Amino acid sequence: MATTYLTLVNNVLNELNESELTSATFANSRGVQTAVKKFVLKAMHEIYSTLQEVPDLYISTKQDTQVGQRVYDLPTANSPQTGDAEYRKIDYDTFRIVPKELVTNGEFTSAITSWTTGSGTPAYNSGGNGRLRLNAAAAYQSLSTVKNVQYRLQVRLIDSSSSGGNLKVLVGTSAEASDVLNETLAVTDFGAGNILNTTFTATAATTFITLDNDNSTNLDVDYVRISEDTGIKKLKYITYDNWASRFLETDLENSSEHYGLPELVYTTQDKKFGLHPIPDKDTYTVEYEYWKVHTDLSAATDTMDLNDRFKDVIITRAKYYTYVLRSDPQAAQMALAEYKLQLQILRSEYINTKAYMRDTRVHVNA
Repeated sequence: MATTYLTLVNNVLNELNESELTSATFANSRGVQTAVKKFVLKAMHEIYSTLQEVPDLYISTKQDTQVGQRVYDLPTANSPQTGDAEYRKIDYDTFRIVPKELVTNGEFTSAITSWTTGSGTPAYNSGGNGRLRLNAAAAYQSLSTVKNVQYRLQVRLIDSSSSGGNLKVLVGTSAEASDVLNETLAVTDFGAGNILNTTFTATAATTFITLDNDNSTNLDVDYVRISEDTGIKKLKYITYDNWASRFLETDLENSSEHYGLPELVYTTQDKKFGLHPIPDKDTYTVEYEYWKVHTDLSAATDTMDLNDRFKDVIITRAKYYTYVLRSDPQAAQMALAEYKLQLQILRSEYINTKAYMRDTRVHVNA
């Protein structure tokens, strides 16, 4: 259970033998109680600054590219994706180019929205991570594609009735059409399901994917994924000065001759990131990871972003600041020593990654 602001403050007050607060009195605190509220926040800020790569603050996001656009904003609230937050630290070692996913709600996490009903009545099944159930029913979705470009299609099917039914996977230029692709997906291992991996070449700017089960048996589609048939490319990080000395002239030239598949990523001087070469397609997606800025506590019931195991470290650090306020140097030094030990233990078990050694020597046969 997440620790509330009130709990943190009362833990400090209790150890100092001071009167505790309640939800009703929290906003009207006085004297040392108000000081402890500030010290808890100060301690939390210090811990966040000391341990920047806290898993509780981790977020993964993605940014779709635009042809000719060199620079992109770093995360803020709900940007570039819903659920994003203002960043504190960007992990530039995680930047990679991936093909853009074309299907909307292809994972069926909580509903079957974005899919249009063909024949019958498709339904939502909460099994697994969410599935599309087809029983004498069909569902389709239109996709934005590029003519003559090859795409990769993956569909996972679960035969929940163990009847051996077949799912028609159709790709065409209109709803329920099969002029581009016509595949039949069957399940023989009823416990594991089956996956269709195939490719198709788009013949128009709009392509339809249709999933059709014309039998009165339950077939559950676990996911549908369609993206351009390209691989994943890791981007190499360079500094802004490096970019400016090597690529500034070509990237700022008003010409598309230097556009291409990005290979490098760099930080700009206005808190953005840049790509080189400048993207030549709208169909790239840049994925990367970062750590967000924590949310400050204000109300008594506010809970911290951190795991509960951080609670004692915050309390001890707040005690230190209170002892300093009380001009009690001996107690302050004891609290400081305890805080450093707690922080060291927390870092070793929660933050530090496993170290390993790798032999990078080059062996040459004489």
